Amino acid sequence: MIIQDTLPTLNRLYRMPLVKQATGESDSTIYRKIQKQLFTSPVKIGGRKVAWPANEIQALINARIAGKTEDEIKKLVQELELKRSVAC
Repeated sequence: MIIQDTLPTLNRLYRMPLVKQATGESDSTIYRKIQKQLFTSPVKIGGRKVAWPANEIQALINARIAGKTEDEIKKLVQELELKRSVAC
């Protein structure tokens, strides 16, 4: 599966296979980073299904590319998750 750059990332949800492809991380690494507050938590989309807002995944990728420290990424994760609560 290829991420299409032409699709807007706002209001899109990425399931785990796409998150893994976009980040190059494994399931276990993603969940370990969530525990360490280095990755946003998924949102429940029904039953046992979860997904991540595409804009959050892109923000985390951009932070890694920019060479942000773990402390800076933790702050970013907090900001992204806070935005979820005020988005509605």
